[in-house]
Amino acid sequence: MEGLPTMMKSERRWRSKPLQTSKPSILMAFFSCVAWLYVAGRLWQDAENRTVLSNLLNKHLGQRPKVLSVEDKLAVLGCKDLERRIVKAEMDLTLAKSQGYLKNHLQQKVSSSGRLLAVIGVYTGFGSHLNRNMFRGSWMPKGDALRKLEERGIVIRFVIGRSANRGDSLDRNVDKESHLTKDFLILEGHEEAQEEMPKKAKFFFSTAVQKWDAEFYVKVDDSINLDLEGLIGLLEHRRAQEGAYIGCMKSGDVISEEGKSWYEPDWWKFGDQKSYFRHAGGSLIILSKNLAQYININSASLKTYAHDDVSVGSWMMGIQTTYIDDNRLCCGSIRQDKVCSLA
Repeated sequence: MEGLPTMMKSERRWRSKPLQTSKPSILMAFFSCVAWLYVAGRLWQDAENRTVLSNLLNKHLGQRPKVLSVEDKLAVLGCKDLERRIVKAEMDLTLAKSQGYLKNHLQQKVSSSGRLLAVIGVYTGFGSHLNRNMFRGSWMPKGDALRKLEERGIVIRFVIGRSANRGDSLDRNVDKESHLTKDFLILEGHEEAQEEMPKKAKFFFSTAVQKWDAEFYVKVDDSINLDLEGLIGLLEHRRAQEGAYIGCMKSGDVISEEGKSWYEPDWWKFGDQKSYFRHAGGSLIILSKNLAQYININSASLKTYAHDDVSVGSWMMGIQTTYIDDNRLCCGSIRQDKVCSLA
């Protein structure tokens, strides 16, 4: 009987152990169920989303091409209109070249022949009022005589730029004189200064060829007098000659010493001999229409040197140009039949 209580205690301990170890198992099972339900819910939700997306994709699949063409891509990027404009510009450029580099109709024409013979630009400056009056009283017509000369196909204009201080008294005086005489070509984009003379040549030829339709464009210094009828006769003889670069041709040494007259900052570009290429002297330069158009189209990229005649000569070297050396255009010569003389 004494061993009975001992056996009963042992049995109770044996029975209590399973009760203690079952609690964690129940908790673990509970959390596993919760986790399983969460994962199952997410999987179900993802499956539902995939079904919705699949339905939308199938719905719109037939409404768009699987592979975009180049035109579709251009349309998406907004480049379709740009492409059209590029094609149009290329066609315009081809047409312009076939018409002698210029497509637009020019503003002034002569009713009898359809084209002027020449536009003569006489370089002038702000301080040259007396010289202009002297020319108007000698070789250059004025008033009604100037207009009648234009009916013959000759336009003459004094060529001048604008003051560095736009709108100052220099500009106002030129505007006033131009209003009275009607014989100025004012280069609005050019600053009138001695060091800017080479650029003035680009502005003159570019502006003149846009404004007037002529056979020739003539640059004249304000330091010479012209035999106008002699010049007209010379140009009449050369009418319809393409690529004509006419003048008193010369060459000469390049001045490399800074401070000397006619110094050329780019002297090193002319080689070891330091000699200029052949070009028309700056007193009187004549270009045919297509050469003036070439300057107009390429003016932004044309290099200028220290002197305007050298600059014009450099532009003529890279294109099909006919050099015409005419001694009658050497204003300092002793020929009797020359068409210009030093003033």
